[in-house]
Formats: sequence, C-alpha cells, structure tokens
Amino acid sequence: MATSPATAAPPAASPAPHRRVAAVIVLIPVLVALALSAFAWPAARTAPRDLPLGVVGPAAATAPVERRLERHRGAFDLRRYADEAAAREAVEDREVYGAVVVTERGPKLLTASAASPSVAQMLQQAVANRASASGAGVTTVDVVPAAAADPRGAALNASVLPLALAGIGAGSAVTLLGLRGGRAVAALTGSAVLVGAVAAALAASWLEAVPGDWWAVAGTFALAALAMGAAVAGLAALLGRAGLGLGALLIMLLGNPFSGASSAPEMLPEPAGAIGQWLPPGAGVSLLRSVSFFDGAAAAGPALTLTWWAALGLGAALLAGALRQRAGSAESVPEREPAPAG
Repeated sequence: MATSPATAAPPAASPAPHRRVAAVIVLIPVLVALALSAFAWPAARTAPRDLPLGVVGPAAATAPVERRLERHRGAFDLRRYADEAAAREAVEDREVYGAVVVTERGPKLLTASAASPSVAQMLQQAVANRASASGAGVTTVDVVPAAAADPRGAALNASVLPLALAGIGAGSAVTLLGLRGGRAVAALTGSAVLVGAVAAALAASWLEAVPGDWWAVAGTFALAALAMGAAVAGLAALLGRAGLGLGALLIMLLGNPFSGASSAPEMLPEPAGAIGQWLPPGAGVSLLRSVSFFDGAAAAGPALTLTWWAALGLGAALLAGALRQRAGSAESVPEREPAPAG
C-alpha cells in the first residue's frame, strides 16, 4: 500500500492578530487614564487663580480688605475703581467677575452670576467670611443675574457636551461618507445652521435658560458647532482617519473639561484654563455668555477663535478635495503616443 505524501506543515500564524490584541489591552487603559486626567484634574483643583476682582473705596478703608484677599497668593487680580458706578460698568463689560465696595455702612459686594454662578457664590463666601471676622455685614448686589429659569447655569453648562458630540458627529460623517471639497463645506455648514436653530429653540425658547437676542444665540450655537465639525473634518482631510481620533481628542478630552463652563477659566489649574479658551468648546461658552447676558461685551476674542477654527477646518477640507480632484484628473489623462518618424 503506497504511503501518502507528507502533509505540509501549516503556515505560522500571522502576528497581526496578536498585535491587535496587545493594542486593545494597552490602548483602552491609556484612553481611560487620559479621560480621567482631563476631567478629574480640573475638577479636583478648582480654585481662583488671578481672578479679576474690583475694589472701590478710600485707600485707608480698602487696605484691610485687600490685605485679606491677598493672603491667598495668586488667587485674585485686584483692580481699583474710582467709584461704584465704574465698578458696575466693569462687571457689565466682563472686565471683572465682581467688586468689593467699601462704604461707611459696611462693605458691598457686586457680583455677576450670569458670568459664573459658582464664582459669584465663592465671592460671597470669601467676602462674607472676611467681613464677619471684622463684625460687619455684607450687602450683595447681583449686577448681571443668571436666567431666572436657570439660576445655577446648569442648562448652559450642559450645552457643551451636546455641541461637542454634534461637531464630532458632523466631522466624522463628512469624512466617512467621502464628502470632499464644496460638498463637505456645504454639509458642515448646513448641519451647523440646523444645530444652532435647534439648540436655541431648546435652550432659549423652551428652557428659557439663555436669554438675549434669539438670532444671536442661534448664531453662536451654529458657529460653535461649525468650528468643532470643521476642526474634525479638516484634521481628517489632512491626516486621514487618524485625524478623526485627533479631532475627537481635542474637542472631547481637552475642549470639554477645559472649557470652564461649570466655573470659569480662572478657576481651572494652569494651563487648562488658557488652553480651553483656545479650543472651540471653551470659546463657544464664553461667546454664549457674552451675547446672552452682557450685550456682546468681551465677545470679540471667543468669536475670532471660533471663526479661525471654522475657517482653517473648512479650508483644509477644500484643499484636500482640490488635491484629490487634481490627482484623479492627472491619472485619467492617457499618455500621448510618440509621433512616427519622418
């Protein structure tokens, strides 16, 4: 009986699956560590850092107040004003979060809960504790109050996450659907306009948590959504699908917790507060507060930040689309045959 030929040994297993398993094992804990660090670090280290605060009154009367406030080194950026009217104007222009006015009847605290309810509460506690130590009462005046339907600013703070998800979703959808050039720009812009209208209808009309001109509020929501969506789509256009991860990292893991929406940029550890204001979520919250409660005061900076994020992202999408179209047209042109000899 003839023997069968020797069976060939099976090929060695590809190392690719093992590498993928190892990548999952390592990548997930790294992402968890990044997320916990980004969200927990600012929350655990919330405290005033160079928080702008006005002081009004004669030098002899305000000196004890200033000394008490300056005991916390680096906590407050004290700014002197000539009178209470000037201090009120500074609060309304978002130059300071509040002001301590020293009068003959005792200290008066001017706050702006619309700028940050948590900061207003912190100032009340800080000034009241120092005044009670000297036996004087404190009169608190909320110069620019938060919305009556949302005195704690919870609805405005909660709007950051849905806008971030909308931006990431729009940028990812444009990339995964293969939209390029003008179509990508049209999709991102149209989506942002509808997001702005829906967000304003919910936050302003229904919840009454964001007062002010309805169209300005809707435009702010739309610009923030466009900046985030364009940032994700632009990074994906330049870097491929890896750009989606980088865009989500910037918007969700950095922009969202560093936005200062629940407190203020000056309440976050350095440099988180500064970084947050250069990213679309933080700039969007600052612009929304300005147009909703402060008649557009201090709106130029965050508006420019959102605009250049949107412009750079849309520009990258247009450039990538033009380059792909040029490369495709070059490949479709047939090579010319050489002319026959004489």
